[in-house]
Amino acid sequence: MSNIPQGFQKTEVGIIPRDWGVTRLGELSYMKSGETITAKRISEIDTFPCYGGNGLRGYTSGYTHNGNFALIGRQGALCGNVQFVNGKFYASEHAVVVTPKVGTDIKWLYYMLVDMNLNQYSESSAQPGLSVAKILRLPITLPPTKAEQTAIATALNDADKLITELEKLIAKKRNIKQGAMQELLRPKEGWEVRPVEELFDVTAGGDFKKDLSSIIKDEKYCYPVYSNSLVDKGLYGFCSYATSEANCITVTARGTIGFANYRNHKFTAIGRVLVLRPKMEVDCFYISEYINNRIEFVLEVTGVPQLTAPQISKYLIALPKTKEEQLNISETLQDMDAEIEALEKKLEKYKMLKQGMMQNLLTGEIRLV
Repeated sequence: MSNIPQGFQKTEVGIIPRDWGVTRLGELSYMKSGETITAKRISEIDTFPCYGGNGLRGYTSGYTHNGNFALIGRQGALCGNVQFVNGKFYASEHAVVVTPKVGTDIKWLYYMLVDMNLNQYSESSAQPGLSVAKILRLPITLPPTKAEQTAIATALNDADKLITELEKLIAKKRNIKQGAMQELLRPKEGWEVRPVEELFDVTAGGDFKKDLSSIIKDEKYCYPVYSNSLVDKGLYGFCSYATSEANCITVTARGTIGFANYRNHKFTAIGRVLVLRPKMEVDCFYISEYINNRIEFVLEVTGVPQLTAPQISKYLIALPKTKEEQLNISETLQDMDAEIEALEKKLEKYKMLKQGMMQNLLTGEIRLV
């Protein structure tokens, strides 16, 4: 029994509408590498953007192209990266310029190239690279009219605009928070300055090899395990026991040294991470933000750079006159964090929706004309 929906056909590139065809990229476009340019000719303040295989390299005084084009990264680990560019620009030798033939909407073709994951066609060598001749032979689905190509491209471009505007808003909110932190955390008259060792007991995380066997990456175990990584705020996994109470601070001791996270729950710390447990009534979130924004750690390098408990204990923290003032600063910054986090979740949702749109529109599962 056939699983092909009515009105569709099975092809070498998958199931597509019966009135769609399959062709080769070479039938729809011309492809040619850009021109060689030296680093001396590229600056930050010149007239025309200069694009390499992985994006904007800077600006230069001349241009090689004028119009709408797709660029494909030709060499390196990120070869196959696709970007859309328009106007006057310089394409370097590391970018393959895709020029549409008559009847091809370049923005639609750009989205198709992104969806094709061209990196999978890179040829193994000392320097991974793409063969233009090989790319031109790749099969591609083709809507019956340019109007349908344009309708698809317009819908996806509208989704990209929403994503771009939201990314700009998030960047703006982060800048606002950064400015607020600089002002709120700047020591004021009447604040007292105390060394970390007067405010906290500082200990190192548990032995990584010793504790590793008891860590299971399963959330049914209730206690998170934090390591020195900054990925997922240091979350390594979960385990059945906790070595630290809630209301503590963890600080990375290797890698990105000195990054602090407030922990409002019980947890276990392993590896190169320091745990700061308060000795007195202080707001730990305030102090974690103070560490991240006001302290510059200077380490004596002997072997691998690392931050030790004795070292961090000597650094100074400026505290507002009252705990209430600390809490007010924390609440302001946490409200900003919550707003940014909500926007980031919205951004992820938009990106997922766009991915679904690409899947449906580029295969003809949903038709716009």
